[in-house]
Amino acid sequence: MADKSQICSVWVGSETGILKGVSLSKKQAFNFCEFSCLSRDQEVCVLGWGDPQETEVLVGSVNGTVKTFSTEKGIFTETRQCGESTQGRFTGLAVTDSALITCVETGLLRVWKEGSETVEINAGKNVSRMRQNPSQCNQVATGGKENGLKVWDLERPETPIFTSKNVRNDWLDLRVPEWVRDMAFIPNSDKIVTCTGLHQVRVYDPASPQRRPVLESEFGEYPLTALSLPANKDSVVVGNTQGQLAILDLRKGLVRGCLKGLAGGVRGLQCHPSLPLVASCGLDRFLRVHSLEDRTLQHKVYLKSRLNCVLLSSRDPELGSTGVSTDVEEVKEEVGEVDEVWDTMEMIKDKAKKRATEEVEAVLVEPERTTKKKKKAVK
Repeated sequence: MADKSQICSVWVGSETGILKGVSLSKKQAFNFCEFSCLSRDQEVCVLGWGDPQETEVLVGSVNGTVKTFSTEKGIFTETRQCGESTQGRFTGLAVTDSALITCVETGLLRVWKEGSETVEINAGKNVSRMRQNPSQCNQVATGGKENGLKVWDLERPETPIFTSKNVRNDWLDLRVPEWVRDMAFIPNSDKIVTCTGLHQVRVYDPASPQRRPVLESEFGEYPLTALSLPANKDSVVVGNTQGQLAILDLRKGLVRGCLKGLAGGVRGLQCHPSLPLVASCGLDRFLRVHSLEDRTLQHKVYLKSRLNCVLLSSRDPELGSTGVSTDVEEVKEEVGEVDEVWDTMEMIKDKAKKRATEEVEAVLVEPERTTKKKKKAVK
Protein backbone atom coordinates (compact mmCIF):
# COMPACT_ATOMS: atom_id res chain seq x y z
CA MET A 1 0.00 0.00 0.00
CA ALA A 2 3.06 2.26 0.22
CA ASP A 3 2.96 3.12 -3.48
CA LYS A 4 -0.70 4.13 -3.11
CA SER A 5 -0.29 6.30 -0.02
CA GLN A 6 2.71 8.16 -1.44
CA ILE A 7 0.72 9.55 -4.37
CA CYS A 8 -2.15 10.85 -2.22
CA SER A 9 -2.40 14.62 -1.76
CA VAL A 10 -5.69 14.78 0.19
CA TRP A 11 -6.74 12.75 3.24
CA VAL A 12 -10.34 12.39 4.38
CA GLY A 13 -11.92 10.76 7.45
CA SER A 14 -15.30 9.02 7.15
CA GLU A 15 -18.16 8.04 9.45
CA THR A 16 -17.44 4.38 8.73
CA GLY A 17 -13.98 4.65 10.32
CA ILE A 18 -12.00 4.58 7.08
CA LEU A 19 -9.08 6.87 6.31
CA LYS A 20 -9.31 7.74 2.62
CA GLY A 21 -6.42 8.97 0.54
CA VAL A 22 -7.07 10.75 -2.77
CA SER A 23 -4.68 11.26 -5.66
CA LEU A 24 -6.07 14.04 -7.83
CA SER A 25 -3.44 13.63 -10.52
CA LYS A 26 -4.01 9.88 -10.89
CA LYS A 27 -7.80 10.25 -10.48
CA GLN A 28 -7.85 7.56 -7.82
CA ALA A 29 -8.91 7.15 -4.20
CA PHE A 30 -7.86 4.48 -1.73
CA ASN A 31 -9.18 3.15 1.57
CA PHE A 32 -6.74 2.57 4.44
CA CYS A 33 -8.14 0.55 7.35
CA GLU A 34 -8.47 -2.92 8.81
CA PHE A 35 -11.73 -4.19 7.33
CA SER A 36 -11.81 -7.17 9.71
CA CYS A 37 -12.40 -4.97 12.77
CA LEU A 38 -14.20 -2.06 11.14
CA SER A 39 -17.11 -0.70 13.20
CA ARG A 40 -19.06 2.50 13.81
CA ASP A 41 -17.17 3.26 17.02
CA GLN A 42 -14.08 3.81 14.88
CA GLU A 43 -15.68 6.78 13.12
CA VAL A 44 -12.99 9.32 12.29
CA CYS A 45 -13.59 12.62 14.14
CA VAL A 46 -10.42 14.60 13.47
CA LEU A 47 -7.27 14.46 11.34
CA GLY A 48 -3.92 16.16 11.79
CA TRP A 49 -0.30 15.99 10.74
CA GLY A 50 1.99 14.16 13.13
CA ASP A 51 5.19 15.86 11.95
CA PRO A 52 6.25 18.95 9.99
CA GLN A 53 7.39 16.77 7.06
CA GLU A 54 3.80 15.46 6.70
CA THR A 55 4.87 11.83 6.71
CA GLU A 56 2.42 10.90 9.48
CA VAL A 57 -1.35 11.42 9.68
CA LEU A 58 -2.97 11.39 13.12
CA VAL A 59 -6.45 9.84 13.08
CA GLY A 60 -8.75 10.45 16.06
CA SER A 61 -11.71 8.04 16.40
CA VAL A 62 -14.94 8.08 18.39
CA ASN A 63 -13.74 5.26 20.65
CA GLY A 64 -10.93 7.47 22.02
CA THR A 65 -8.02 6.00 20.06
CA VAL A 66 -5.49 8.03 18.12
CA LYS A 67 -3.85 6.12 15.29
CA THR A 68 -0.69 7.13 13.46
CA PHE A 69 -0.69 6.44 9.72
CA SER A 70 2.59 6.50 7.80
CA THR A 71 2.18 8.03 4.36
CA GLU A 72 5.55 6.56 3.33
CA LYS A 73 4.79 2.98 4.41
CA GLY A 74 1.06 3.03 3.73
CA ILE A 75 0.18 1.39 7.07
CA PHE A 76 -0.91 2.32 10.58
CA THR A 77 2.21 2.26 12.73
CA GLU A 78 0.87 3.13 16.19
CA THR A 79 -2.37 3.17 18.20
CA ARG A 80 -2.75 5.12 21.44
CA GLN A 81 -5.69 5.10 23.82
CA CYS A 82 -6.23 8.80 24.60
CA GLY A 83 -9.68 8.72 26.11
CA GLU A 84 -12.98 6.91 26.37
CA SER A 85 -16.14 7.14 24.31
CA THR A 86 -18.01 8.34 27.43
CA GLN A 87 -15.89 11.53 27.41
CA GLY A 88 -17.25 12.54 24.02
CA ARG A 89 -15.79 12.83 20.56
CA PHE A 90 -12.42 14.34 19.77
CA THR A 91 -12.69 18.02 18.88
CA GLY A 92 -9.03 18.60 18.10
CA LEU A 93 -5.62 16.97 17.63
CA ALA A 94 -2.21 18.64 17.56
CA VAL A 95 1.46 17.93 18.23
CA THR A 96 4.22 19.99 19.80
CA ASP A 97 7.79 18.73 20.02
CA SER A 98 7.39 15.22 21.47
CA ALA A 99 3.90 15.78 22.92
CA LEU A 100 0.44 14.95 21.62
CA ILE A 101 -2.44 17.35 22.36
CA THR A 102 -6.02 16.09 22.44
CA CYS A 103 -9.34 17.65 23.35
CA VAL A 104 -12.79 16.07 23.70
CA GLU A 105 -16.34 17.42 23.90
CA THR A 106 -16.48 17.32 27.69
CA GLY A 107 -13.70 19.93 27.75
CA LEU A 108 -10.86 17.66 28.85
CA LEU A 109 -7.75 19.05 27.19
CA ARG A 110 -4.70 16.79 27.58
CA VAL A 111 -1.02 17.05 26.75
CA TRP A 112 0.52 13.58 26.43
CA LYS A 113 4.29 13.75 27.00
CA GLU A 114 6.57 10.75 26.78
CA GLY A 115 8.24 9.91 30.07
CA SER A 116 6.22 12.40 32.12
CA GLU A 117 2.77 12.82 33.57
CA THR A 118 -0.13 13.83 31.35
CA VAL A 119 -1.15 17.46 31.73
CA GLU A 120 -4.92 17.90 32.02
CA ILE A 121 -6.83 21.15 31.51
CA ASN A 122 -10.54 21.74 32.03
CA ALA A 123 -11.62 23.88 29.08
CA GLY A 124 -15.31 23.91 30.04
CA LYS A 125 -18.27 21.87 28.86
CA ASN A 126 -19.55 21.32 25.32
CA VAL A 127 -16.30 22.10 23.49
CA SER A 128 -16.89 22.12 19.74
CA ARG A 129 -13.34 22.73 18.52
CA MET A 130 -9.73 22.98 19.61
CA ARG A 131 -7.13 24.57 17.33
CA GLN A 132 -3.39 25.05 17.66
CA ASN A 133 -1.56 28.30 16.97
CA PRO A 134 0.75 27.41 14.03
CA SER A 135 3.25 30.14 14.91
CA GLN A 136 3.35 29.28 18.65
CA CYS A 137 2.80 25.55 19.05
CA ASN A 138 2.38 25.80 22.82
CA GLN A 139 -0.83 27.82 22.38
CA VAL A 140 -4.26 26.37 21.62
CA ALA A 141 -7.74 27.86 21.44
CA THR A 142 -11.00 26.22 22.54
CA GLY A 143 -14.68 27.11 22.32
CA GLY A 144 -18.12 25.56 22.20
CA LYS A 145 -21.77 25.87 23.09
CA GLU A 146 -22.18 28.39 25.91
CA ASN A 147 -18.42 28.14 26.18
CA GLY A 148 -16.71 31.24 24.84
CA LEU A 149 -13.37 31.46 23.10
CA LYS A 150 -10.38 30.71 25.34
CA VAL A 151 -6.66 30.72 24.53
CA TRP A 152 -4.38 28.46 26.57
CA ASP A 153 -0.63 28.44 27.09
CA LEU A 154 0.23 24.77 27.60
CA GLU A 155 3.39 25.73 29.52
CA ARG A 156 1.21 27.60 32.04
CA PRO A 157 -2.05 25.64 31.97
CA GLU A 158 -3.55 26.91 35.23
CA THR A 159 -5.68 29.63 33.64
CA PRO A 160 -6.34 30.73 30.05
CA ILE A 161 -4.26 33.66 28.79
CA PHE A 162 -7.36 35.04 27.05
CA THR A 163 -11.08 34.59 27.70
CA SER A 164 -13.58 36.26 25.40
CA LYS A 165 -16.56 38.21 26.65
CA ASN A 166 -20.02 37.70 25.21
CA VAL A 167 -21.37 40.38 22.91
CA ARG A 168 -23.85 42.92 24.23
CA ASN A 169 -27.56 42.15 24.43
CA ASP A 170 -29.58 42.39 21.25
CA TRP A 171 -32.03 45.16 20.36
CA LEU A 172 -34.65 43.51 22.58
CA ASP A 173 -32.16 43.60 25.46
CA LEU A 174 -31.98 39.79 25.41
CA ARG A 175 -28.80 37.86 26.00
CA VAL A 176 -27.15 36.54 22.83
CA PRO A 177 -26.31 32.80 23.09
CA GLU A 178 -22.66 31.76 22.73
CA TRP A 179 -21.81 28.93 20.35
CA VAL A 180 -18.29 28.80 18.95
CA ARG A 181 -18.10 26.12 16.23
CA ASP A 182 -14.61 26.67 14.81
CA MET A 183 -11.68 29.06 15.05
CA ALA A 184 -8.30 29.86 13.52
CA PHE A 185 -5.27 31.96 14.48
CA ILE A 186 -4.60 34.73 11.96
CA PRO A 187 -0.91 34.53 10.95
CA ASN A 188 1.46 37.40 11.75
CA SER A 189 -0.92 38.80 14.34
CA ASP A 190 -2.46 38.04 17.71
CA LYS A 191 -5.98 37.94 16.28
CA ILE A 192 -8.30 34.93 16.19
CA VAL A 193 -11.29 34.45 13.91
CA THR A 194 -14.27 32.30 14.94
CA CYS A 195 -17.54 31.14 13.42
CA THR A 196 -20.67 30.40 15.43
CA GLY A 197 -23.75 28.23 15.37
CA LEU A 198 -25.74 31.46 14.94
CA HIS A 199 -24.15 32.26 11.50
CA GLN A 200 -21.73 34.91 12.81
CA VAL A 201 -18.06 35.39 12.02
CA ARG A 202 -16.10 37.23 14.73
CA VAL A 203 -12.53 38.46 15.08
CA TYR A 204 -10.93 38.74 18.54
CA ASP A 205 -7.72 40.54 19.43
CA PRO A 206 -6.16 39.29 22.71
CA ALA A 207 -3.54 42.05 22.48
CA SER A 208 -6.19 44.73 22.89
CA PRO A 209 -7.93 45.52 26.19
CA GLN A 210 -11.27 44.67 24.58
CA ARG A 211 -12.42 41.09 25.19
CA ARG A 212 -15.42 41.42 22.90
CA PRO A 213 -15.03 40.95 19.12
CA VAL A 214 -13.25 43.73 17.25
CA LEU A 215 -15.11 42.71 14.08
CA GLU A 216 -18.40 40.88 13.58
CA SER A 217 -20.12 39.78 10.41
CA GLU A 218 -22.90 37.40 9.40
CA PHE A 219 -23.38 34.92 6.58
CA GLY A 220 -26.68 33.30 5.69
CA GLU A 221 -29.27 32.11 8.18
CA TYR A 222 -27.95 28.68 9.11
CA PRO A 223 -25.35 27.50 11.67
CA LEU A 224 -21.75 27.78 10.51
CA THR A 225 -19.80 24.55 11.04
CA ALA A 226 -16.23 25.14 9.82
CA LEU A 227 -13.78 27.80 8.69
CA SER A 228 -10.29 28.07 7.25
CA LEU A 229 -7.89 30.86 6.34
CA PRO A 230 -6.65 31.16 2.73
CA ALA A 231 -3.06 31.89 1.82
CA ASN A 232 -3.72 35.64 1.30
CA LYS A 233 -4.65 35.96 5.02
CA ASP A 234 -7.08 38.87 4.60
CA SER A 235 -10.16 36.68 4.18
CA VAL A 236 -11.78 33.57 5.64
CA VAL A 237 -13.75 30.71 4.09
CA VAL A 238 -16.77 29.47 6.05
CA GLY A 239 -19.26 26.63 5.54
CA ASN A 240 -22.66 25.94 7.07
CA THR A 241 -25.15 23.13 7.67
CA GLN A 242 -26.87 23.71 4.32
CA GLY A 243 -23.78 23.14 2.17
CA GLN A 244 -23.12 26.83 1.54
CA LEU A 245 -19.52 28.06 1.28
CA ALA A 246 -18.56 31.73 1.31
CA ILE A 247 -15.44 33.90 1.29
CA LEU A 248 -15.62 36.80 3.78
CA ASP A 249 -13.35 39.82 3.92
CA LEU A 250 -11.73 40.08 7.36
CA ARG A 251 -11.09 43.82 6.99
CA LYS A 252 -14.62 44.96 6.17
CA GLY A 253 -16.70 41.94 7.18
CA LEU A 254 -18.33 41.68 3.75
CA VAL A 255 -19.02 38.57 1.67
CA ARG A 256 -16.66 38.45 -1.32
CA GLY A 257 -18.36 35.54 -3.02
CA CYS A 258 -19.84 32.06 -2.67
CA LEU A 259 -18.58 28.65 -3.75
CA LYS A 260 -21.26 26.49 -5.34
CA GLY A 261 -21.77 22.77 -5.88
CA LEU A 262 -22.32 21.35 -2.39
CA ALA A 263 -25.50 19.43 -1.58
CA GLY A 264 -25.08 18.66 2.13
CA GLY A 265 -23.83 20.12 5.38
CA VAL A 266 -20.14 21.06 5.50
CA ARG A 267 -18.13 19.14 8.10
CA GLY A 268 -14.55 19.53 6.95
CA LEU A 269 -12.89 22.58 5.42
CA GLN A 270 -9.25 23.45 4.77
CA CYS A 271 -7.46 26.00 2.63
CA HIS A 272 -4.11 25.20 1.07
CA PRO A 273 -1.30 27.03 2.93
CA SER A 274 0.30 28.44 -0.22
CA LEU A 275 -2.14 27.98 -3.12
CA PRO A 276 -5.51 29.71 -3.67
CA LEU A 277 -7.45 26.48 -3.13
CA VAL A 278 -9.91 25.19 -0.55
CA ALA A 279 -11.00 21.59 0.03
CA SER A 280 -14.35 20.73 1.60
CA CYS A 281 -16.28 17.60 2.50
CA GLY A 282 -19.47 16.69 4.32
CA LEU A 283 -22.75 14.85 4.30
CA ASP A 284 -23.14 14.55 0.52
CA ARG A 285 -20.12 12.16 0.44
CA PHE A 286 -18.11 14.30 -1.99
CA LEU A 287 -14.67 15.83 -1.63
CA ARG A 288 -14.47 19.11 -3.53
CA VAL A 289 -11.58 21.43 -4.30
CA HIS A 290 -12.48 25.00 -5.32
CA SER A 291 -10.33 27.80 -6.65
CA LEU A 292 -10.44 30.90 -4.47
CA GLU A 293 -9.50 33.16 -7.39
CA ASP A 294 -12.40 32.55 -9.77
CA ARG A 295 -14.46 30.35 -7.35
CA THR A 296 -14.69 27.49 -9.87
CA LEU A 297 -14.83 23.81 -8.94
CA GLN A 298 -11.47 22.21 -9.76
CA HIS A 299 -11.90 18.67 -8.47
CA LYS A 300 -14.84 16.57 -7.36
CA VAL A 301 -14.51 13.12 -5.77
CA TYR A 302 -17.27 10.74 -4.71
CA LEU A 303 -16.11 8.74 -1.66
CA LYS A 304 -19.18 6.62 -0.78
CA SER A 305 -19.29 7.53 2.94
CA ARG A 306 -20.41 10.58 4.82
CA LEU A 307 -17.24 12.56 5.50
CA ASN A 308 -16.17 14.34 8.70
CA CYS A 309 -12.77 15.95 8.13
CA VAL A 310 -10.22 16.75 5.44
CA LEU A 311 -6.44 17.22 5.47
CA LEU A 312 -4.45 18.78 2.62
CA SER A 313 -0.81 18.11 1.83
CA SER A 314 1.14 21.35 1.46
CA ARG A 315 4.05 19.82 -0.44
CA ASP A 316 2.17 18.10 -3.27
CA PRO A 317 2.26 20.09 -6.54
CA GLU A 318 -0.70 18.28 -8.10
CA LEU A 319 -3.12 20.45 -6.14
CA GLY A 320 -1.92 23.42 -8.11
CA SER A 321 -3.29 22.05 -11.38
CA THR A 322 -6.28 24.22 -12.17
CA GLY A 323 -8.58 24.50 -15.12
CA VAL A 324 -11.29 22.08 -16.14
CA SER A 325 -13.35 20.52 -13.36
CA THR A 326 -12.46 16.88 -12.88
CA ASP A 327 -14.67 14.05 -11.64
CA VAL A 328 -12.55 11.49 -9.82
CA GLU A 329 -13.93 7.98 -9.54
CA GLU A 330 -12.92 5.87 -6.59
CA VAL A 331 -11.01 2.69 -7.40
CA LYS A 332 -12.59 -0.63 -6.58
CA GLU A 333 -11.87 -1.63 -2.99
CA GLU A 334 -10.57 -4.98 -1.82
CA VAL A 335 -13.59 -5.34 0.46
CA GLY A 336 -16.76 -3.46 -0.39
CA GLU A 337 -17.61 -0.63 1.93
CA VAL A 338 -21.04 -1.39 3.37
CA ASP A 339 -23.50 1.36 4.17
CA GLU A 340 -26.23 -0.01 6.41
CA VAL A 341 -28.65 2.76 5.53
CA TRP A 342 -28.71 1.99 1.83
CA ASP A 343 -28.79 -1.77 2.42
CA THR A 344 -31.87 -1.59 4.63
CA MET A 345 -33.84 0.83 2.45
CA GLU A 346 -36.85 -0.64 0.68
CA MET A 347 -37.03 -0.42 -3.11
CA ILE A 348 -39.88 1.91 -4.02
CA LYS A 349 -39.42 2.01 -7.76
CA ASP A 350 -41.75 -0.94 -8.41
CA LYS A 351 -44.29 0.33 -5.90
CA ALA A 352 -44.34 3.76 -7.47
CA LYS A 353 -44.75 2.21 -10.93
CA LYS A 354 -47.62 0.02 -9.69
CA ARG A 355 -49.32 2.99 -8.01
CA ALA A 356 -49.03 5.07 -11.17
CA THR A 357 -50.52 2.24 -13.23
CA GLU A 358 -53.46 1.91 -10.86
CA GLU A 359 -54.12 5.63 -11.05
CA VAL A 360 -54.13 5.53 -14.88
CA GLU A 361 -56.49 2.54 -14.89
CA ALA A 362 -58.82 4.32 -12.49
CA VAL A 363 -58.97 7.33 -14.79
CA LEU A 364 -59.74 5.14 -17.80
CA VAL A 365 -62.37 3.02 -16.05
CA GLU A 366 -64.26 5.96 -14.54
CA PRO A 367 -65.49 7.38 -17.88
CA GLU A 368 -66.81 3.93 -18.88
CA ARG A 369 -68.87 3.69 -15.71
CA THR A 370 -70.23 7.20 -16.28
CA THR A 371 -71.24 6.31 -19.88
CA LYS A 372 -73.12 3.18 -18.72
CA LYS A 373 -75.05 5.21 -16.13
CA LYS A 374 -76.08 7.74 -18.79
CA LYS A 375 -77.36 4.98 -21.09
CA LYS A 376 -79.48 3.49 -18.31
CA ALA A 377 -80.91 6.92 -17.53
CA VAL A 378 -81.92 7.43 -21.22
CA LYS A 379 -83.74 4.08 -21.32
